Amino acid sequence: MASTETQPAICVRDLHKSIATATHTVDILRGLSFDVPRGQFVAIMGASGSGKSTLLGLLAGLDNASSGSIQLDGEEITGLDEDSLARLRARKLGFVFQSYQLIPTLTAEENVLLPAELAGVNGASAERARALLENVGLAERCDHYPVQLSGGEQQRVALARAFVLKPPILMADEPTGNLDTANGSVVLDLLLTLNKQEGTTLVMVTHDPALAARADRRIMMRDGVIIADEQ
Repeated sequence: MASTETQPAICVRDLHKSIATATHTVDILRGLSFDVPRGQFVAIMGASGSGKSTLLGLLAGLDNASSGSIQLDGEEITGLDEDSLARLRARKLGFVFQSYQLIPTLTAEENVLLPAELAGVNGASAERARALLENVGLAERCDHYPVQLSGGEQQRVALARAFVLKPPILMADEPTGNLDTANGSVVLDLLLTLNKQEGTTLVMVTHDPALAARADRRIMMRDGVIIADEQ
């Protein structure tokens, strides 16, 4: 058996997702198979309804596949119960969402520290949180609440939060979708810089061709299948 270091960061085999309605079954994903090597930046693209967001949710363990296999960092996640999935996400995954998902009653630093607190990690984490906020240009905003920050600043806090536990895999869902062009460019540059520094595998859902062009690889989806896989 290959060591964890030589295995892909993500391994997907014959992945299906279907939803039963009152009259018929809707096939959202239809037999997807692919690997993502460690350290690769993959952009997943496709029109609305193509299945790209469903795929990201399955990869993150936020939803259950109908059939097939997903391995994250050498661990099979399909079939795990909610508690096991939560523990795996805490160890393996960082997230960046389009809508920032900051807690309004917590400061920037406290928001960054939240994953560490939920995972029961303390000590050096506060120092790391401040260092990450400095890396994203918010060293002077550690004690500010989300309402006191612009959208671009809030997303930079979300970036710092995603990296605080040094996850091997980062998943991003339209991370610049709520930002104007200038702020979106800044956030993307910071995300890619942090990703390179941390050696993280990055899987990003996006509809933006310019953003996808900066990825190492582009997976195009349509009607629940992969129609192109370009590097």
